Amino acid sequence: MKSIKTCICLVLFFIVANLQTGAQNGKLLQEASQTMLLSTRYMVEKVSTNGGYVWYYLPDFSRRWGEMEAYKTMIWLQNPGTVSMGNLFLEAYHVTGEEYYYQAAEKVGHALIWGQSFEGGWNYMIDFAGDRSLKQWYNTIGKNGWRLEEFQHYYGNSTFDDNVTSNSALFLLRLYLVKMDPVWKPSLDKSISFILESQYPTGGWPQRYPLKFDFNKEGHPDYTSFYTFNDGVIFENINFLIKCYLTLGEERFLDPIRRGMNFYMTSQDSSGGWGDQLNMSLEIAGARTYEPEALLPGTTFENAMSLLTFYQYTGDKKFLVGVKNAINWLKKTSLSANKEGNDYGSFPTFVELGTNRPLYVHRKGSNAKYGKYFVDYTDEKLLGHYHGKRLIPVNRLKEEYNRIAALTTEEAIKDSPFKVGSYNGEDSPQSFHDLNPDISSGVPDAKLVKEIIQSLDNNNRWTVKHAAKSNPYIGEGQKQELTDEFSSTNVGDETDTSPFRDSSDQIYISIPEYIRNMTLLISYVRSCKTNAGLKELPLK
Repeated sequence: MKSIKTCICLVLFFIVANLQTGAQNGKLLQEASQTMLLSTRYMVEKVSTNGGYVWYYLPDFSRRWGEMEAYKTMIWLQNPGTVSMGNLFLEAYHVTGEEYYYQAAEKVGHALIWGQSFEGGWNYMIDFAGDRSLKQWYNTIGKNGWRLEEFQHYYGNSTFDDNVTSNSALFLLRLYLVKMDPVWKPSLDKSISFILESQYPTGGWPQRYPLKFDFNKEGHPDYTSFYTFNDGVIFENINFLIKCYLTLGEERFLDPIRRGMNFYMTSQDSSGGWGDQLNMSLEIAGARTYEPEALLPGTTFENAMSLLTFYQYTGDKKFLVGVKNAINWLKKTSLSANKEGNDYGSFPTFVELGTNRPLYVHRKGSNAKYGKYFVDYTDEKLLGHYHGKRLIPVNRLKEEYNRIAALTTEEAIKDSPFKVGSYNGEDSPQSFHDLNPDISSGVPDAKLVKEIIQSLDNNNRWTVKHAAKSNPYIGEGQKQELTDEFSSTNVGDETDTSPFRDSSDQIYISIPEYIRNMTLLISYVRSCKTNAGLKELPLK
């Protein structure tokens, strides 16, 4: 009898404990949802400029920064800027059903449409004060960012660098698919036409388009028309076109996709490596003055991983041959003492063509006007803003190659987006594919969720210290001596407008912090709803 009573007591204890836990979880879910909405209202109504964002702001909004300092009339498109915020709003809308998030994403969409070029692409930033203001920015702040040569010249065209155009177009596609609202279709179609038109017949893409050739720095040719792998230009354009094919269903996307994939093979050096850029003769080329004509182990690893994906799309074994050649070349250029035993191998960032010798970039001077970059074979006094060496997970590449190469062709292509067949998913193809490139996070525990909620200040902001700031523009550099004082720093003298980490206790309104915290809270809310058997909105 005593044991029965004990069992009953234990059962009652667990029932009460579970009820208490459920109540606590429900309260935390409510607090998390409320925090998400409060912080988003602050961002949309107090921080945004016409629906767009930069990266960091002083609390009084007297200064603000994207990759460089921005005017108050400017927004920045690169991650973690405007496009990332738009994707976050759509994810929050998808998980919660709260219309305010969709309206916030609409504001991002309208900002992108305002700043879309006549041809259909985007620049790094949008200035709502127009080209007069933007040209002034390039002639002052942009021109004097010593290490940021891509901002030292006003081109007046659009860029694929840092996924600016591809991610903006992808966001418009996602926004359009949420409610199939035709208001977004003209701008989406314009961006699709831009990406298709800017592709070279051989399958690659330039860094900027329409083509320009007017910025020759220190005798270096203008590299923006070159075939460009840097920052995933070609892969992200292919990826966007695949998403268009999957969701819009038009066969016209297939040929440019295939040409883009084939360009990886056309552009692979006979050694097995790749450079970041190739000129119109398909010769490895340099770009910025600290990016010499060279092969890059990092780019080679990324391209080889892409070839494995392309093989699984097509079943064409030529892509596997390209991967094997890349692995053999990486084996020759590794700096690791134990080349076979390390998960991550150490590699030089740049490798000399023909010799496989490591190349190292250095700089002398103080500012953008008089500072100089140069290349040699010594690994001392390397750049602080552009790593001279990097770790690459070569073993992961080898393992993936061995795994995929062992599959039959039919097994390899079983999930190919190009496989002909009936659609067997639920709903419709417009809702089966996750188009969000930014949202990926594990589910936080209750302790972390509480910390995030409690870290929201009285103004409903998440702030940080030690953000990236810059020297204010005070004119062009005057110091001409080529000293080593700034050889390994992120910033030169007081005339250098390049960003650097603020070591003081100054607080900043942080878009990256907002995105990080919101992403974790979204994951928590999604997990709670999933565990409770509640449905989210259809995935867009």
